Amino acid sequence: MIRFVVVRLLQSLVALAILTIVVFILARATGDPLHMILPMSATEEDYANARAYLGLDKPYVHQYLSFVGKAVTGDFGNSIRARKPVVELLQERLPNSLKLALFAMIVSLGLAFPLGVMAAVKKDTAIDRIAQIVAVLGQSLPTFWVAIILVEVVAGRLQWLPAGGITGFSSYVLPGFTLGWFVVAGMMRLLRSGMLEVLDSEYVKLARVKGVVEHRVIWLHALKNALIPVVTFAGIYFAILVTTAIVVETVFAWPGLGRLAYDGITSRDFPVIQAVVLTTAAIVAAVNLCVDCLYAFIDPRIRYAR
Repeated sequence: MIRFVVVRLLQSLVALAILTIVVFILARATGDPLHMILPMSATEEDYANARAYLGLDKPYVHQYLSFVGKAVTGDFGNSIRARKPVVELLQERLPNSLKLALFAMIVSLGLAFPLGVMAAVKKDTAIDRIAQIVAVLGQSLPTFWVAIILVEVVAGRLQWLPAGGITGFSSYVLPGFTLGWFVVAGMMRLLRSGMLEVLDSEYVKLARVKGVVEHRVIWLHALKNALIPVVTFAGIYFAILVTTAIVVETVFAWPGLGRLAYDGITSRDFPVIQAVVLTTAAIVAAVNLCVDCLYAFIDPRIRYAR
C-alpha cells in the first residue's frame, strides 16, 4: 500500500509539472492584460513601464522559472486586477467553494443512495421508472438552464430563497441543488446498475437461503460490493464541484473559486489564472489519491492484490 501511495504521489507531481507549462502558455495566449487595465489614453511609455513593473517584459523562460520557483513556496504573485496577493484571494474564495461543494455532495448522496438502491430492488416498478426519469433529466438538462430557472422562479417570482451571494444557510440551497442535480443522476444510475449486478450474484442468493434478513442483504452485503464505481464517481465529482463550478457561481454571484477563475480569465489576470488552475489540479490529484486508497478498505481483494 505504501509503495502504491508513493507511486501515485510521484505521478501527481509529474502531472502538476506538465500542467504548469500548459497553463503558463495558455494564459498568455489570451492576450495582453495591460489592454484591460490601462486607459485608452495610455502611451507606449505607459505600457512599457507597466510591463516592467509587472515583470512582463522579461523572456518567457525567465517568467516561467520565476512563476514555478515562487509557486513551490506558495507564492503565486500579485493579482494584476485586484492589486493584492493571489494567495489572499485563494484564502477568501476557496473555503466558500468547499462549503458549497460539500453541501451539494451531501444532498446528492442523500437523494442518490435511497433512489438508486430502491430502483434496483424494485426493478420495473413505478419507483424504478421515477428514478430513471430523474436520471435522464439530471444528465440532459444544462446546468446553466437549471440555475437560471431556479433564480427566475424560486428566487424571483416566489421569493422563497435568495438569488445570490452568501447571506446564510438558505443561500446554499439553490446553488447546491444546481450543482448536485447532475451528480444525483449519475450516481443513482451507477448505484442501480451495480446493485442489480450484485443482487444477482451467488453470495447474495446464498445469504438469502441462509435466512439473512432482507434489509441486511441489501444495505450491508449488496450495497458494500456495489460501492466501488460510486466511490470513484463521488470522489471525482466532489473535486469537479469544487473546481469547475464557474457557471453556477457566476449565475448565483457566489464568491468562490469558480467566480475567481471567471474574473481572472475575463481580465487576463495571469497570476490568478495560474494559481486557480494549479490549486484545482492539486485538489483533483488529492481526491483521486484518496479514492484509490478507499478502494482497499471497501474491497479486500484490491488490498490483497496490492
